[in-house]
Amino acid sequence: LCFAQKDVFQLKDIEKIAPKEKGITSMSVKEILQSLVDDGMVDTDRIGTSNYYWAFPSKALHARKRKLEELQAQFAESTQKKEALQKSIEKSKIGREDTAERAALIEELAALRQKKEQLKAEIDKYRECDPDVVEEMRQTNKVAKEAANRWTDNIFSIKSWAKRKFGFEESRIDKSFGIPEDFDYID
Repeated sequence: LCFAQKDVFQLKDIEKIAPKEKGITSMSVKEILQSLVDDGMVDTDRIGTSNYYWAFPSKALHARKRKLEELQAQFAESTQKKEALQKSIEKSKIGREDTAERAALIEELAALRQKKEQLKAEIDKYRECDPDVVEEMRQTNKVAKEAANRWTDNIFSIKSWAKRKFGFEESRIDKSFGIPEDFDYID
């Protein structure tokens, strides 16, 4: 409608003209017009208390030209990337021709990798005899022993406090909390 008449319209003018010329129900004109504004196909501006709508063919032409230029630039960039990748592939192929020597080296590499895996598996079998692993176990045991003795010390402190505060016998405290008779520090 705006393209055909190349004019500026108010909503009430469009609501009158659209049903007659384009067969659009007057109830849906406002929704369609808002959709066209949102899509950038129709321009709108508020002047005073009125909203004016317009769409000129030149704007659509310029939008299509911009889009075409963007797509051409993307195409040119993609073409350059493709050429660069083709050159990279050609460079990579140099020295990798399938020869008997290369096939023998590939076979030798596979055999060495397999041997490496076998040796690694064998080393893992004897891992518990490794001095570093044994030392690590000793350190872990030392930390665990210190923690156990710290808790033992805490239990003795609580037992002493309970005896003083409540006058409980040591055997009664041990029985109530499930503390064994031979409970003591770890040496």
